[in-house]
Amino acid sequence: MAEHHADHRADAKRSNAGRIPSVSLNSGYDIPQLGYGVFKVDPAQTERFVSDALELGYRHIDTAAIYGNEEGVGRAIAASGIPRDELFITTKLWNDRQAGSQPKQALEESLTKLGLDHVDLYLVHWPAPANDNYVHAWEQLVSFNEAGLARSIGVSNHLVEHLERLVAATGKIPAVNQIELHPAYQQREVVAWAKANGVHIEAWGPLGQGKYDLFGTPAIHDAAASHGKTPAQVVLRWHLQVGNIVFPKTVNRDRMAENLDLFDFELSDDEVAAITALDPGDGSGRVGTHPNDLN
Repeated sequence: MAEHHADHRADAKRSNAGRIPSVSLNSGYDIPQLGYGVFKVDPAQTERFVSDALELGYRHIDTAAIYGNEEGVGRAIAASGIPRDELFITTKLWNDRQAGSQPKQALEESLTKLGLDHVDLYLVHWPAPANDNYVHAWEQLVSFNEAGLARSIGVSNHLVEHLERLVAATGKIPAVNQIELHPAYQQREVVAWAKANGVHIEAWGPLGQGKYDLFGTPAIHDAAASHGKTPAQVVLRWHLQVGNIVFPKTVNRDRMAENLDLFDFELSDDEVAAITALDPGDGSGRVGTHPNDLN
């Protein structure tokens, strides 16, 4: 009987993993459009939660050096038995490691903690423009990509002014820009630049981190009722349909499963438009720090 249940769980895991669409990056590699993020996940609990996510069918895990939980991610990967080429692992270079030889040392530390010989995506976490090291950091990431240490490279929290400097300096366009993005704050200028230049947008804080009553708005509430889904599922489905890559964070296994259950319904064009119209357009919906203010 135990063997039967194990087989059933394995079948469910493969089924969920197979339902998640992939997006082709400008690096030539594909990234699952839906993943699991570990921002603010307790390092002591990370292995258990990432193991839960992998068991449920997630194959894309997003971490960062500053989160302090790369070791837990690595232990979960090692224990999972999932072939490396079925996983997509992202980590990030923190702001105080952008200068000199620090980027290489930081990546080596991250790889050691993750127990990997390469990551699938390595990001410059913030531009930290007051330090003015982000162009150097990007040049280093280009070299890591060429050396096979990071199959794809990108940035996080970069505005158009930062992106244009990177490309002017290196000729290398990021594969992704991971930015705060949710219905109340859609960063349309950054998204437009990304689309024009073949950069994919990853949305952090995809549900607005609870700061705004997005779920109570008619656009989201009514769509949830119409499809028999939760408001959170509707917002995540909106992200997928507008082309964003998302990796919602939760430490609740049932919520992890709920966040995967997005592929048996589709929002109508009118529903997508109504949710898109929730952005006031004045930047007031931002939850996190402005990219020029964090160093």
